[in-house]
Amino acid sequence: MRLFGTNGIRGVVGQDLTLELAVDVGRAIATLWGPVTVAFGRDTRRSGPMIRAAVLSGLLACGARAIDLGILPTPALQYYVKERKLSGGVVVTASHNPPEWNGIKVVDGQGMEIPRAEEEKVEALVESRAFATPSWREFGDVSVATDGADMYVRGIAAKVDRAAIATRRPHVVVDPGHGAACGTTPFLLRDLGCRVTTIHAQPDGTFPGRRPEPTSANLEDLRTLVPSLGADVGIAHDGDADRAAVIDERGQFVDGDRLLALLAQEAVRRTPGLVVTPVSSSSCVEDVVRAGGGRVKYTKVGAPLVARAIYAEGAVFGGEENGGMIFPEHLFARDGGMTAARIVELLAVRGKPLSEMLALMPRYHLRKAGVPCPGDRRESVLARLAELAAGRRVDLTDGVKVYGEGGWVLLRPSGTEAILRIYAEGRTPEQADAMRALGESLVREALSE
Repeated sequence: MRLFGTNGIRGVVGQDLTLELAVDVGRAIATLWGPVTVAFGRDTRRSGPMIRAAVLSGLLACGARAIDLGILPTPALQYYVKERKLSGGVVVTASHNPPEWNGIKVVDGQGMEIPRAEEEKVEALVESRAFATPSWREFGDVSVATDGADMYVRGIAAKVDRAAIATRRPHVVVDPGHGAACGTTPFLLRDLGCRVTTIHAQPDGTFPGRRPEPTSANLEDLRTLVPSLGADVGIAHDGDADRAAVIDERGQFVDGDRLLALLAQEAVRRTPGLVVTPVSSSSCVEDVVRAGGGRVKYTKVGAPLVARAIYAEGAVFGGEENGGMIFPEHLFARDGGMTAARIVELLAVRGKPLSEMLALMPRYHLRKAGVPCPGDRRESVLARLAELAAGRRVDLTDGVKVYGEGGWVLLRPSGTEAILRIYAEGRTPEQADAMRALGESLVREALSE
């Protein structure tokens, strides 16, 4: 049984994620961890109260105690777990997925999503149904805490240059997308001294203003509003605010790789050291990190894997190209609120427009494609791709990454669909196209055998 994907359990409510499954996952967590105290929270989705009740029922039935923090960003709950030294936490959220979806994320005592070995134990318990059966005197209980969001906001504010921000007073347009950050990011930035305008800032699990994923297409309102107001920057979140997307002062969507490179550059400027990022990240990240005296470690794709590598290696920063940035001095998890604070701090400290800072980042060109691949052929196709790429420079950290003239192409199976994903990068558009063509050719040859 495989329940967990790259970031927790997710699915369409009533189809993939049923109430019965939600109860069993809660029972499995409590059986695995024993009668401990865990933090509990959720995002704004319409199905949230229902799935919350189901998971909590399972936890309590097997002896766990829960502190219900209500609606708050996933990183806020993770921060609460770490600061309160709890055994772990559970968040009901589907992050950036559509409104009909929901999910369950499980975090350990460090605030990190549990490792794959722990996920497998939960899955095995759900499958075997070998749950703990305490007596009625040993059932768990629920208490309510209202300080989760405030603790998180104060924790972020303590780690940035408040004086510089208050002096500069950048104008920020915040788009929480009707999600969990409605009650945190606007208040955080205002408390730091920013002038704040909000859009789509009313909690609403139907997401009436825009879709939960903060892509360029979904942020048309924000892209229009930022330059029309003469604002310095626009910041948007996904449903549970573990990611941040950024709009510059001209209304241009900032590519995630360039944002990652900018923040990595600043991190190694402050503390030269290791930066962790997946093999799918742009070479511009490594370029700026090395230029600043740092070094890069590549991992498989997935924020939990990046976070654990940061923790194990003592890295100074890490993140993904999707806006999921990890600041280890604050939390070993991607954090949209902390990203927002670092962006306004950069504007204040450097005193330059965001577009000007981004223009100094190395320029690469990215191409993406997907080729259908049956799930039962994934391993054999990957093995064949490695054989076909023999003689070239190859990285097998996650899938097959082949380096070529002026760029690279990464071929890896999707974690959610029956396709092989192709990520190609080049210093010029022509080189990026050539690397994508090479990847497509290798995949077709591997699939034809």
